[in-house]
Amino acid sequence: MNSERYRARGVSPQKEDVHAALRDADRGLFPQAFCKLMPDVLGRDAGQVLAMHADGAGTKAALAYVAWREWGDAAVFRGIAQDALVMNIDDLLCVGATGPFLLSNTIGRNARLVPGEVLGALLAGYDDACAAYAGWGLAVHATGGETADVGDLVRTLIVDATVTTRLPRDAVVSNADVKPGDVIIGLASDGQAAWEREPNSGIGSNGLTSARHDLLHADYARRYPESCEPELPAHLRYCGPYHLHDPLPGSTLSVGRALLSPTRSYAPLLKPLLDGRRGLISALVHCTGGGQTKCRHAGRGVHYVKDSPFPPPALFHAIREVTGTPWAELYQVFNMGHRMEVIGDAALLPALEELGREHHIAVRQVGHCEANTDPARNRVTITAPDGELVTYE
Repeated sequence: MNSERYRARGVSPQKEDVHAALRDADRGLFPQAFCKLMPDVLGRDAGQVLAMHADGAGTKAALAYVAWREWGDAAVFRGIAQDALVMNIDDLLCVGATGPFLLSNTIGRNARLVPGEVLGALLAGYDDACAAYAGWGLAVHATGGETADVGDLVRTLIVDATVTTRLPRDAVVSNADVKPGDVIIGLASDGQAAWEREPNSGIGSNGLTSARHDLLHADYARRYPESCEPELPAHLRYCGPYHLHDPLPGSTLSVGRALLSPTRSYAPLLKPLLDGRRGLISALVHCTGGGQTKCRHAGRGVHYVKDSPFPPPALFHAIREVTGTPWAELYQVFNMGHRMEVIGDAALLPALEELGREHHIAVRQVGHCEANTDPARNRVTITAPDGELVTYE
């Protein structure tokens, strides 16, 4: 995989064109906040702000389709619902929101290929995920949604969700106040959290287009051509050495289970942190699209120095081995070991380490913040296994 290979699959690793299209868009009350925040036009309370966020499981749903056809178990889609919900709720946690949240789900399917048992598994997955959030002190209320039969547009299915919430204006984490001396604390994306039934590979819901095509065998293109774009060149379509049942090197998981690891929520750590130490937090960053460079949008004139990142989990080693992609490039696409980072006062580290031990999630200081030489721009420097990656806002 390289940038051109990634784009040839119809994916922009840094979404440069999207950011360019949105350059002049209204960014809301707190322009650098992780999610757009609006005045409370519903309750008309000047002390409150509103947020509505939309995200989904992305092409991980196509991978789940292949696994379902191979394994004959629709329960694989329960994790896809979790992916869609976590990608919304954990983004909203990054602005300081802790609910209650209103959830609406959207499923677009090819009804000829995706039957009602899949829809039932998805809805059960949403129920499971809402119950899990309730157990962590965040109320998520399912309000219904839309299931559209759009076979002319969708080859298999797409699973999206929209979440709405409100929070006090003075509780917002604006991401605007990052300063020299702040520490960058990473929360691991792999391992087995206290509430997870099996180890998590750490993949989350980003980079699955590359991960599945680069790792999985051409047999799947032959058996399930509907799971990928027909115009995709053969050398980019399921061009890897692995089958779903093959062991993932360096892991107890199979390749299929590793790719389908449900996206982990960090609510059990962030909720108590926000409740007790919100004033020490300068920024919260969910390292999804853009990988470890996502922090570059927070603050102004900041040099983010990530000189002690987590070791890359086994799945990312497999992608590196198969594709020969430089580590520095992988850090721009995948989370590479931590999918949530807390930036702020050093006193946050022992508090998060204690929460991490309680919930079996590894926590470490992955870097620190310095003043950038250009006060108008941000810079990110990441120490990768094969050298440094330097990127700018």
